[in-house]
Amino acid sequence: MKNKKAIAAGHICIDITPLFPDKKVSDVNKILSPGKLIRMEGVDIHTGGSVANTGLAMKILGADVSLMGKIGDDELGALILEILKKYNADSGMIVDKEAQTSYSVVLAVPGIDRIFLHAPGANDTFCYEDLDFGQIEQATLFHFGYPPIMKNMYENEGEELVRILRKVKECGAAVSLDMSSVDASSAAGQANWVQILKKVLPYVDFFVPSVEELCFMIDRPRYEQWEVRAAGRDVTEVLTLEDIKPLADKVIEMGTRVALIKCGAPGMYYKTADKEKMESLCKQLELSAEQWIEKEGFEKSYQPDIVLSGTGAGDTSIAAFLCSVLNESSLAEALQMATATGASCVAAYDALSGLKPFDELKRKIASGWAKNE
Repeated sequence: MKNKKAIAAGHICIDITPLFPDKKVSDVNKILSPGKLIRMEGVDIHTGGSVANTGLAMKILGADVSLMGKIGDDELGALILEILKKYNADSGMIVDKEAQTSYSVVLAVPGIDRIFLHAPGANDTFCYEDLDFGQIEQATLFHFGYPPIMKNMYENEGEELVRILRKVKECGAAVSLDMSSVDASSAAGQANWVQILKKVLPYVDFFVPSVEELCFMIDRPRYEQWEVRAAGRDVTEVLTLEDIKPLADKVIEMGTRVALIKCGAPGMYYKTADKEKMESLCKQLELSAEQWIEKEGFEKSYQPDIVLSGTGAGDTSIAAFLCSVLNESSLAEALQMATATGASCVAAYDALSGLKPFDELKRKIASGWAKNE
């Protein structure tokens, strides 16, 4: 990765994924109904959240990454540290004796988009003071994930998040920002995300949300129309490029330099800013201006060999994209590696077991790996 260092900060938790029988359903109510006993195939327990999913994926893919997350002094926190130690990635964890470790129960029903039962725990108290800016000063890239499920990050119109990202930029690192789903009935769901993003995105070089997350935040009426159109299906199944393009245009207008919008199984929409905004970023990261400035389009996903779970697919695809950036790749190659990694990830129940080295992915692509139509 050209000896460039990265930081993955923000949300971390334990993901508990009950393993459903491998039988696809089209309506979640047919399997998750009151009083019904469902025979399961086991359970998968792994670290989750952006810090673990994206950070560890970047490490596995060859990047020099340090993780910065917050956990409780409890059994789940000890489990997170035990898992991170296997990757020599536990040293950046903050252990808060007053907080509980965050967890998610991931209901990955075959044929249905995932349902998350989430407790934010220590992530809600994560703040500016928790970050090691001495390390960040040595980094080329700083990736922050999941502010919508971190209370301090969305309160007061994102004041704490702005404070963090402004300081990171002063340290000289490029900034990547990922989002997460928002519970409409929660405090985060009531936050003014348009105002938050207007304040935050001028400090963001790579903004990498999912299309559902982004639309919910900046155009709620449009999102509600999508839900009606989807009629219980995954929203990404009913979207067109005309649905997604205005969202990309808006976040570029708000200040981010690269918008990479994850659209589930179909692929990713991308848009990069003009020369005025992009030139300094390309110079900073040693990217080809010709290959990165004023680009827009849709990168279709590769067809996975098997689909077991979508858990972490978005996070690991972003990890591959950011690793490509650190490796000074073209935008076209970064998008290929991102979509290829996402297709590999879904072949495992957790975020990391399905990952493949870039060389292997490139060979598979060269041999004619089919893309989704």
